[in-house]
Amino acid sequence: MPSVELTVEADKYLERLRVERGLSENTIDAYSRDLGAFVTFADRGGISDAEGVDRRLIRRFVANLTTRGYAPASVARKSSVVRAFFADLARRDLVESNPAVGAPQPKRPKLLPRAIPAGALSEVLDGLVDSDPVGLRDRAVLEMLYGTGMRVSELASLTLGSVGESDFVRVTGKGDKERTIPIGGAARRSVERYVELSRPLLETGASGEALWLGARGAPLGQRSIRRIVGARVGTNPHALRHSYATHLLENGADLRSVQELLGHTELATTQIYTAVTRKHMTETYERSHPRA
Repeated sequence: MPSVELTVEADKYLERLRVERGLSENTIDAYSRDLGAFVTFADRGGISDAEGVDRRLIRRFVANLTTRGYAPASVARKSSVVRAFFADLARRDLVESNPAVGAPQPKRPKLLPRAIPAGALSEVLDGLVDSDPVGLRDRAVLEMLYGTGMRVSELASLTLGSVGESDFVRVTGKGDKERTIPIGGAARRSVERYVELSRPLLETGASGEALWLGARGAPLGQRSIRRIVGARVGTNPHALRHSYATHLLENGADLRSVQELLGHTELATTQIYTAVTRKHMTETYERSHPRA
């Protein structure tokens, strides 16, 4: 069997993921870092060819990650990427046997999403000062994240045409899958005020059709949106997405509807929120029932 260089095949694998599966650049970058860590580990052991990789090397790689203090979730993710890579090589007959078969497969810890209490979040949003262009924009950004549950990448890609007079917004999520999300009243009012009163003052020749603009008129990127959420709410955009889903379920929304709103491909991904809502119901019962 001809030599199969790990570095070359890793690059080809990542390109196939990008083209054939339509994964986002952020996901491809994460896969590249994880797979690159294994290729570097193998190279330090004098192995640069795929046929030189065996189960023991993969086991040592996983053990090394744990020894170096990586979180269990990170170890599980990196291990999963390596397993998928060698499964792909085996399917294409580039290795005689898949060395990842039987290798350790660390389990991902089941971490419950942290939802911000609805009352506390409403208090923060209602207390925001939005009397200047940047304040108006930040209020609209936060209301949209919490009011629609969209991912930060989806929010950053919105254009002026995305939020016309409709009560819905169409976004493109992971894998270029589109979905339509209803916009709540508070979010719609904040966006309308921003578009009418703030965006024209921020707009420059570099603005294009981007909905969200920075102080100098350039489109607002994901990193800037994360900074806004951190500065204004003291958390991250994903926490607002978690809160959106949890509060919907706590108030009677069904799991399938929340799955569609979040853009989850698998219902199992959404089911993690059921543990959160069960905890909420238990606390409500213990607080309210005279015989609890």
